[in-house]
Amino acid sequence: MYKYMNKTNVKRFFSILLILYFFISYSSFVYASDDSLYVWSSNANTLNIVANTTNFSNTTNMTNSSTNSNISNNISTNATNTSNNTGTSTNTTTNTSADVSKAEEDPSLLTNATSEVTDNNSLNLESASAILIEQSSGRILYAHNIHEQLRPASVTKVMSILLIMEAIEAGKISLTDSVPCSENAASMGGSQIWLDTTETLTVDEMLKAICVNSANDCVVAMAEYIAGSEEAFVQMMNDKAYELGMSDTTFKNCHGLDEDGHVSSSYDIAIMSRELLNKYPQITNYTTIWMDTLRDGETRAF
Repeated sequence: MYKYMNKTNVKRFFSILLILYFFISYSSFVYASDDSLYVWSSNANTLNIVANTTNFSNTTNMTNSSTNSNISNNISTNATNTSNNTGTSTNTTTNTSADVSKAEEDPSLLTNATSEVTDNNSLNLESASAILIEQSSGRILYAHNIHEQLRPASVTKVMSILLIMEAIEAGKISLTDSVPCSENAASMGGSQIWLDTTETLTVDEMLKAICVNSANDCVVAMAEYIAGSEEAFVQMMNDKAYELGMSDTTFKNCHGLDEDGHVSSSYDIAIMSRELLNKYPQITNYTTIWMDTLRDGETRAF
């Protein structure tokens, strides 16, 4: 049998394998549930929703007009559970220009794809609350207890980051500014990079630590740098939440450590996450970092 395995045949064999690989990689991914079929075509960046698997003529096609990460990815790793991209309601309809214009007029608006999105946890999610939205239009595609007030933990930092980006845009601070560390910032527990009161980091480095390491000490240092105190910054957070229509949310701190009355909902988290991504898409330069270093890569003694 080895007489057929000459150099030419080996090349043909691996060429066939390569063709098969690309064919499989770019072919459609199909997910079937009890009463519906969801088809995601990776090469077209579309999500085809077929209502009732016995009748394939009733098909709608939703094209993600901004970025495929809205469906198959999520910025975050938060309570919105947007990673469940196959959970789109079978009632979803094609996005209309009216939906887009409404969203442009009010960037905090989240609109249902149809008159209502059934909240029945059809995906049997274990989370207490979940929401899936389309970023550009704000249409709700999947909903599960979306207005239930829960502790948002470090997802709180989405609002903190939004205010940091607004301060940069307004020229109040710059990425190269050196930010000091107070005793209050250095005393933060939870996830941190062990800031010391004798050191300073740039705004750029602070953002990196907040987005990658969810650093509580850094977000407090940034809050104090922008607003003068953490308390004043938290007031800015609540003012922004009110402006965006986040009626389920009350912030008590800027980092997300549990505190009585510090609550939000998956609906409100979707609002502020969408606001951050739509207004400051460059934030993904930080949120997509896989591994990086600070302090010139030196190990911090603590």
